[in-house]
Amino acid sequence: MALSVADLEARFNDPLLLDSGAPLVHDAQQLFDTAMAHLERGDIRAARRDDDGNWHAVAWVKRAILLGFRIGRVTEMSAASPFSFTDKHTYPPREFRLEHGVRIVPGGSTVRRGAYLAPNVVCMPPMYINVGAHVGRGTMVDSHALVGSCAQIGERVHLSAAAQIGGVLEPINASPVVIEDDVIVGGNCGVYEGTVVRSRAVLGAGVILTRGTPVYDLVKETVHRATGDHPLIIPEGAVVVPGARRVSSPFGEAQGLSLQTPVIVKYRDDKTDAATALEAWLR
Repeated sequence: MALSVADLEARFNDPLLLDSGAPLVHDAQQLFDTAMAHLERGDIRAARRDDDGNWHAVAWVKRAILLGFRIGRVTEMSAASPFSFTDKHTYPPREFRLEHGVRIVPGGSTVRRGAYLAPNVVCMPPMYINVGAHVGRGTMVDSHALVGSCAQIGERVHLSAAAQIGGVLEPINASPVVIEDDVIVGGNCGVYEGTVVRSRAVLGAGVILTRGTPVYDLVKETVHRATGDHPLIIPEGAVVVPGARRVSSPFGEAQGLSLQTPVIVKYRDDKTDAATALEAWLR
């Protein structure tokens, strides 16, 4: 079945979809299945980058994903294992074959339907990649890491153990979390709420980035913040570590309190590259 954006939009907006009988639901299922196949091949994405480098959500792709939740029915999904799973029938785990070129090490990892993994992606157990995510060639998703719904992960990225890349499926027009090419995301990092991490940046272990997080740049002596129209953006090549800033209220000062805040301490150089070089033998 051909992928028709107009038909997808019509089905998504039809208030009678769940009550109008099998033919309409069957048609919506076919449209949804086609959209998921395009997502899994990387033909379409839940976000796009414009010529100015700004990332935007692709609303109709998100609607296609949400359509699956509208028409889905909860069903038994247990495999031949001691674990029990029930979920919408429209969102089973993805199955991979050798021709996909993806390496998924045994041990409890799951990739949900509608996610794209490029060749040479490595998945270490246990990790999870959600619907609409796009993971570029040569990236490693390490143990206990999460790639949330519609998150965009570039090429040659390392998502270290327990890194959490948040998902942004709703609202429809909300920008997804983006990790661009050659980024190192340290262990126990969290990147949420549409934050964009530009290429070659390094996030030290434990860095937390949200839309409300100010990031203090010691090199350029400025503060990076999200605005009403733009997400928090970590500059290209920035090296970010966890930091703290003093609470200036009388009570805060009296108690010696401080607030967590990320700090850019340098920008990538040869020494940084040597310290963060990815071991090609592991891939």
